[in-house]
Amino acid sequence: MILKPSGEYVATSTEFACSIYKQALGLMFRKNIPEGYALIFVMNKSKKVSLHMLFVNFEIDVLFLDEDKRIVKICGLRPWTGLCSSGTKVKYIIETNTGKAKKACLKVGDMLTFRNEC
Repeated sequence: MILKPSGEYVATSTEFACSIYKQALGLMFRKNIPEGYALIFVMNKSKKVSLHMLFVNFEIDVLFLDEDKRIVKICGLRPWTGLCSSGTKVKYIIETNTGKAKKACLKVGDMLTFRNEC
C-alpha cells in the first residue's frame, strides 16, 4: 500500500516492477487496472526516465519520486500517444488510475510511504 504523510491511502493494491523486463512491460497489453491499484517501478539507481504509452489502452497518472520517495513530477498520460519525461533523476515511478493524483490531493514535494518489495 502507498500512504500520504497524513496516513491516507493513495493505493491499497501495489505491484512492483523491479526487473528490466517488468519495467519495459509496465501496463502494456492490460485492458484496465482496478481502482486503488499502483504499479511501482524501482530503479537500480536514480536516473532520468521517459515513459511512453504504446500498447496501453487507458489513461493513467504517473508520479516520479526521488530517493526519499518525494514527488518531483506528476503527469497524466493518454492511451497510445502519451509521453512524459521525469526531467530529473528519479528512483521510483508510480503508475496508477487516471485522476488519482487530483483525487488524493497529491502535489510536487509530497512524500509517500511504501515498503520496497524488490
